[in-house]
Amino acid sequence: MMKPFTLLYFLIATLLYLIALPFLLLLSFKTKYRESLPARFFLKENPRFKKKDIWFHVCSLGEARALKPVLEKLQEREISISTITHTGHAEALKYEAEVRYLPFESLLPFWVGKHKMLVVLEAEFWYLLFAVARAKGAKVVLLNARMTERSFPKYRKLDWFYRRLFARTDKIFCQSEADKKRFELLGARNIEVVGNIKLAQKITATKRYEKPSSEIIVAASTHEGEERAIVEAYLNYSEEHRSKLIVVPRHPERFERVYGLLLAMKKDDQTLSRWSEKEDFEADIILVDAMGELNNVYAISDVAVLGGAFRADVGGHNPLEPARFGCKIITGKHAFMQQELFKYVHNVQEVEPTEILKALHKARSMDASFMDEKIDLESIINYLNQ
Repeated sequence: MMKPFTLLYFLIATLLYLIALPFLLLLSFKTKYRESLPARFFLKENPRFKKKDIWFHVCSLGEARALKPVLEKLQEREISISTITHTGHAEALKYEAEVRYLPFESLLPFWVGKHKMLVVLEAEFWYLLFAVARAKGAKVVLLNARMTERSFPKYRKLDWFYRRLFARTDKIFCQSEADKKRFELLGARNIEVVGNIKLAQKITATKRYEKPSSEIIVAASTHEGEERAIVEAYLNYSEEHRSKLIVVPRHPERFERVYGLLLAMKKDDQTLSRWSEKEDFEADIILVDAMGELNNVYAISDVAVLGGAFRADVGGHNPLEPARFGCKIITGKHAFMQQELFKYVHNVQEVEPTEILKALHKARSMDASFMDEKIDLESIINYLNQ
């Protein structure tokens, strides 16, 4: 039997679900959502978990990868993993675990089974997920929990709601002291600062490529609008310095559009290639239109222009990977989702899109970026093994 607030929340979620059904049906025909939407909103080929031990919930690719050092120390346990995105789902399938898409909230009371523990990564604060899992006997743990300075005012406006949500958590492992204070202000308790588990990841290349003799600049994990600014800077930079530009867009559905942009922007005497047609670095500008190659590209790059932070609505991307491979990092001023990780990375230039050219010149006289490692993985594993 649901408590009054939980019942009201469930009814509202169900109403929203019914209103959104026509739009969901249309979106499910798009390649990007063809697998995830039917699974999440219609439970197509998405049965409840059979295993009843530890259930991890992650959103997307980055969080799924971050699980690896934790799961390596839980090999005796039965692991289940739920995800939101297609890329996160594909990454989770690499583990010895049951993997599912997390259904929409109004479906959770009928889908969630009994588990010993639900471990939710970062900021996946789904009220019915917490309430239903706990009602069915699971401890609810937040791992790598974060609440950015930018997002905190929005949480404070819904203080009454998040107090109810965090009352349904048994333990919070957060990234920083600042995160801990923000959670406490929203009524959360039993909080421990352990650092960011992404610092415990083993960052490696899956293939070894021979580094070209010229300087290599990689435009990494770029979003709409960012490629243009980076390419404009590179075109001017390459007039003075022998260099190549490798472009690795964040989302595969943008590969064709980005290729068209590069084709339109390149100079007549410059060559352009795409990785899906020719796996080499002979051209002046190379579009890597393939997944899983970014670390391999970092390994041969001198400078990484890290995307996701030149726009105000994305929040930046993980700087640990280019730092691990000794790249000089240039990024934007909107990396608010990665604030904690950037604390551990040094020699990073944070600039406006119009300042990328200046940053490329400055990088020539700078040392490579590097990172510190601070993570208390042992405390996490001890708790999960209780």
